[in-house]
Parts: sequence; structure tokens; C-alpha cells
Amino acid sequence: MLPVDGRQLENVKGELLKLKKKEAADCPTMAQRGQDRRAEGTDEQRNSRLSAMVQHAREHRLNVIEGIREERKENTFWGERNVHVSDNICKKINRRRAYEN
Repeated sequence: MLPVDGRQLENVKGELLKLKKKEAADCPTMAQRGQDRRAEGTDEQRNSRLSAMVQHAREHRLNVIEGIREERKENTFWGERNVHVSDNICKKINRRRAYEN
């Protein structure tokens, strides 16, 4: 093996770094490739994707609204039940007090 001085080692490291940067610049990332592919798409394809996104958003909103309605129904049911139970307890207490007096 040939002896290597510090300067030569730094030069080799610099060259490797340049090559890595060049390779990275030549290879687009997955996101960049997706953007390029979408940019090449026709207007019809874009409209189709947008339409699908809008439909998905509508369905999501409807599901959220329906979930809120069901939750309100359940809360109302338990709230009414709790009021009824509370009224019965108060009536029992009042009857006991009246009986004791």
C-alpha cells in the first residue's frame, strides 16, 4: 500500500463529496418524481383526482356530523335518565322526612 499524506486524503474526501452531491442531484427524490408525474398529467386526470378528493372530504364531513348527532342523542338519553333518577331520590328523601316528622 502506498503512503498517503493528509493533503491527498483531504483531496480524495473532497472528490468523493463532490461525486455524492452530483449523484444526489441526478437522482430525484420520490416526492419530486411524483410532482413531475402529476405535472405531466392531463387536465382530465387532475380533475378526476380533485373530484375524488372532494368526494372523500364530503363523506368525511358527513361521518363527523352523523357521529356528533349520535353522541348528542346518547348524551340526551343519559341526561334525561339521570334527571329521572335524581328526581326519584329527592322524592324518597322527602317522603322519609315527612314520615319522620
